[in-house]
Amino acid sequence: MIIGDFNVCLRLILLLKIRGINIFHFLFTRSNRSLLLTMPEGLKIIGLLAFLFMARTCFSQDPEFSQFYANPLYLNPALAGATSGPRIVAGYRNQWPGLGNAFVTYHASYDMYLRPLHGGVGLDITFDQAGGGNLNSFAISAMYAYKFNITERFQASGAVKAGYYASYLNKNNLTLLEPNDPYFYSLSASAGVPDFGAGIFLSFDNILYGGIAVDHLSQPNIGFSSVNPSPLYIKMTAHMGSVINLRPGGGYDDDREFSISPNVLYQQQFNFHQLNIGVYLTIDPIIAGVWFRHNFENSDAVIPLIGFHWKNLRVGYSYDYSLSKLKDASGGAHEVSASWQFAAIEKRREIRAIKCPRF
Repeated sequence: MIIGDFNVCLRLILLLKIRGINIFHFLFTRSNRSLLLTMPEGLKIIGLLAFLFMARTCFSQDPEFSQFYANPLYLNPALAGATSGPRIVAGYRNQWPGLGNAFVTYHASYDMYLRPLHGGVGLDITFDQAGGGNLNSFAISAMYAYKFNITERFQASGAVKAGYYASYLNKNNLTLLEPNDPYFYSLSASAGVPDFGAGIFLSFDNILYGGIAVDHLSQPNIGFSSVNPSPLYIKMTAHMGSVINLRPGGGYDDDREFSISPNVLYQQQFNFHQLNIGVYLTIDPIIAGVWFRHNFENSDAVIPLIGFHWKNLRVGYSYDYSLSKLKDASGGAHEVSASWQFAAIEKRREIRAIKCPRF
């Protein structure tokens, strides 16, 4: 989540546009890519701009999900093939609905374990719309996660992924104060680049787990300007947690789980740092949880979550209750996820399925 590059400034303009401000002018100086706006609503717009820049969590080169483990391949490619059978996942997130269609994100993935490859393979797709579809991004990646036992109780997975990242600008839907601005018309309407990432994941006896994922290793340029590059900065994610069995006698049955799971997740991209602390309570078929998101510069959100698990189906809903200065206007964020896990094609003997949160 980055402030200051071309695409972030453009997102700001598009967000103002969906507030009903249809006439604006923007100019980027080629030395520092600063943004000048001339708008008719004076101090009201200046106030909104100030709030937007203080609420840095709203501007992200990468879309963000609050149900981290409901989008496992997006979280960490090393989770590909982590379940006993093939898995398909779908997700939807609407951030800032109070400001119109500010940021809407769709996500889908498929992964499975392949015994001949001693690991999992997966395909992950993300589509993000900003400013009512004026600025869109699309990402697709394929991954392979090699799985092995360090000891009988200690398992590991190491993954690589490769894909394609594209951004699209709907220039025809923008209204300029100076219609013939040569800099605006010099911008490309699309940009696409190859993208690469990697991850590792460790699991101990279905009790402790954790991993590290690194995205955008090559930091590709996704800007629309050939003069002012806009790199897709490296994003690092570190996550860990524990599953504490609460069943009497300590027995474990995946279909009748009764557990509590504390978790922590840290993300860093360029000069943005975010810490998430959460806990899940599972009393099958219900999963309830809450996360607290802190962006180091400010407390961002409290995120309650409720989920339902029935046989192979899992469905979850979460709401980001904003703690930032935009809480009265933004409307928080709604997120829905669903997944279906197919029956195992063959019994896994060498490597056990990894135990981690469902949402």
